[in-house]
Amino acid sequence: MFRFANPQALHLLWLVPILIVFLFIAFRAKKRALQRFGNLELLQKLIANTSRSRQIAKSVAFLLAIVLLLLALARPQIGIRYEDISREGIDLLIAIDVSASMLARDIQPSRLQKAKHEVEGLINLLRGDRVGLIAFAGVPFVQCPLTLDYGAAKMFLDVMDTDLIPTPGTAIGAAIRKAIETFERKERKFKVLILITDGEDHSGEALVAAEEAEREGIIIYTVGIGLPQGEPIPMQSGERVPASFKKDRQGQVVITKLDEVTLEKIALQTGGKYYRASSAEDELKKIYAEISEMEKKELGSRRYAQFEDRYQYVLGFALLLLLIETLLPERKRIRREWRGRFM
Repeated sequence: MFRFANPQALHLLWLVPILIVFLFIAFRAKKRALQRFGNLELLQKLIANTSRSRQIAKSVAFLLAIVLLLLALARPQIGIRYEDISREGIDLLIAIDVSASMLARDIQPSRLQKAKHEVEGLINLLRGDRVGLIAFAGVPFVQCPLTLDYGAAKMFLDVMDTDLIPTPGTAIGAAIRKAIETFERKERKFKVLILITDGEDHSGEALVAAEEAEREGIIIYTVGIGLPQGEPIPMQSGERVPASFKKDRQGQVVITKLDEVTLEKIALQTGGKYYRASSAEDELKKIYAEISEMEKKELGSRRYAQFEDRYQYVLGFALLLLLIETLLPERKRIRREWRGRFM
């Protein structure tokens, strides 16, 4: 199979006709200059050792060298070498709490924005692992199925907001069960769930769901977003200072507190670890460092066709022609007959 890896360079071949016209004009101009200088027949006798055929040969060699240099620039490729490349990694699901309590600003700019920023940094670190996203509030929702397309995963992450799921609450247990359904059930390893939430489980089933995840071979890492002392929940998700805060039925401002105890129990149940989000933003980096050491599975292999470059040969011929053009003299030797000393 033959092709050019850089076919755009072939457009430069339009310079060759321009060079031909230029050389033709140069030869004609040189001849007219000699005619103006004096008698043409006399001048031809004076420059009899100048070979016009050699001048033409040098010009042809120069033009061919230019053509070959431009062809080399286009990188001709002949032949195909096949290479099998396999991907290895783990399946990683990231469940992000998008309930109203994630609007609290005890972590700036808000708990949710902090979580999204850290998850984006984690996705940038991934190499060969499949990643998926789960959004949850009162109910869970698979925002992005397991994929190797990290760009698509970041697009789905970007649109996560507290308006995504209308059902209020924080159903951590339901989010864990949704992850169990999303993972391949036949496998007992290679599965990691990162749960990012403030830990206020309103369903009371988080620990039961964690036991189910352990039986499925899922390791859960939990990341707590917020502060244990609590923070009011603003009524809107904008960047401006909120005009009011969420209140309960008695008219009291609702304070959302980080429940670290529940998150620690979930992580310990499955062999994972609990981290509290900090300004250093290294929690997910630490988690990735740990899961990078885990046993990985083959996520598929693909055969790639590698075309063999052949521009080296074309470039070699071009340089050879330039060398010939440089070394080939325009003048030829004229043998003179001996006619005696005084002739």
